[in-house]
Amino acid sequence: MRIRRYLTTLLCAAAVAGTVMAGCGTSGGPSGAAPETAAAETVTPADSRDASGHPGTAPLEDGTYTARFETGSTMFYVNEEDHGTGVLTVENGEMTIHIRLVSKSIVHLFMGPQDEAEAEGAELLEPTVETVQYSDGTSGDVNAYDVPVPYLDEPFLVSIIGTHGNWYEHEVTVSLAEDETDPVAVADLEDGVYDLNIAMEGGSGRASVTSPSTLTVADGAGVAVIEWSSSNYDYMVVDGEKYYPVNEDGNSVFEIPVETLGVPVGVIGDTTAMSTPHEIEYTMTFTIG
Repeated sequence: MRIRRYLTTLLCAAAVAGTVMAGCGTSGGPSGAAPETAAAETVTPADSRDASGHPGTAPLEDGTYTARFETGSTMFYVNEEDHGTGVLTVENGEMTIHIRLVSKSIVHLFMGPQDEAEAEGAELLEPTVETVQYSDGTSGDVNAYDVPVPYLDEPFLVSIIGTHGNWYEHEVTVSLAEDETDPVAVADLEDGVYDLNIAMEGGSGRASVTSPSTLTVADGAGVAVIEWSSSNYDYMVVDGEKYYPVNEDGNSVFEIPVETLGVPVGVIGDTTAMSTPHEIEYTMTFTIG
C-alpha cells in the first residue's frame, strides 16, 4: 500500500511538471496533450482490476467453497483436523473464510499490520468457540474466526494477539483447494448409474474407501455405494441420519444419499476396531467421470 501511494505521488508530480512545461513551451500544440497521455497510461492498470480490487484475482459467484488458508507459521495455523482448509463464503462479492484454530490461545485477530492493531480504536475480530472431534476419539474446544478475504492467491496481512498480550503480524494466503469444482446437483442428472470418484479426508489416514464406486440416480435422488477398507464400520451418519451396512461378510459397505457433487460432505463412520467403538469424522467429496 505504501509503495502504491508513493508511485501515485510521483505520477502526480510528473503530471504537474508536464503541465507547467507545456504551458511555458513556444510550440503551437495543445498544452494538455502530454499530461493527458501520461494520465491515460497511469489509470489503465487500475481500470483493469477485477471486482475484488486486486490484480490477478478472478471474482467468484456467490456460494461456499473449500479454500486453503496458509500462513507459513508454527504459531498461527488451521486445526489439523481441517487439513489446512476452511470454508470460503462469497456473498454479494464479499469473501469470508471460516477457520478453526488449534486452541483458544489466540484471542483476537486484526486485518492489517501489527502497528495498526496496537492503535487505540482498532477493530478486532472476535472468536467463537467450537468443539473439534479428533480422529483419535478425543475432542477439544478451540477458537474459530470468520476472516475477511480481500483477494485470493496473494498474501495479505493478519495480526494476532494471544493470551500473553503480544501482537504478531503474519502473511496469509487464501486459495481455492486444488480439487475445487463447480457444484452439480444430483437432481439435475438423468436417471442411471454413474462411476463415482470419492476423495476422502479425516481419520488417522489408515482407513480408505473404494474409488471409483457407483452412484445410482432415480427420480432425482442419488444413492452412493461406500465400501470401506475394513469390516469394522458398523454404521455411518450422514446429515443426521444413521445408515447400517448392506452386507454381512467382507468389508463394510453402505448406501448413502448424495445430493450434490463437487463439494465436501461431512460424514461420520463408527468403527469397532478400537477397544471401544468410536465415531470418527470424515469429509467426502463426490465427482463423476
